[in-house]
Amino acid sequence: MSIFALQSLAGGFLDEDLENFNKIFDDWCIHFETYDEAKDIVETLDNKEAIDIVEITPLSYPKYYFTSLQGTIYATRQIEDKIICVVEPQMGANFRIAICDLKNRRVRLTKTHYKTVPSIEGAFANFGD
Repeated sequence: MSIFALQSLAGGFLDEDLENFNKIFDDWCIHFETYDEAKDIVETLDNKEAIDIVEITPLSYPKYYFTSLQGTIYATRQIEDKIICVVEPQMGANFRIAICDLKNRRVRLTKTHYKTVPSIEGAFANFGD
């Protein structure tokens, strides 16, 4: 379950108009089902030397796959058919662990709140053990 997107060497993802780069990968960014499709489009662009083809997966970019996942994501890992994320739901809020189900694309936040990144690291590292 992955897609391919076009990314500028300076950062940002190519928008569907094939001229502008968005800082965040979202629904407006052009994406492809295969690497070859992406490569075909890159070959038609004037600045193809400045564009990389990147693979986007639920593990590398969970917000795209789980649209209900809100906030800043600091870490992700996969355990069986779930993506586990350390998330700050709102700026300045306590950290939480989000459990994202790959089968039904549902997101659930654990009940525990963590005040600092070091306090959540142990829970995140041992989640599922």
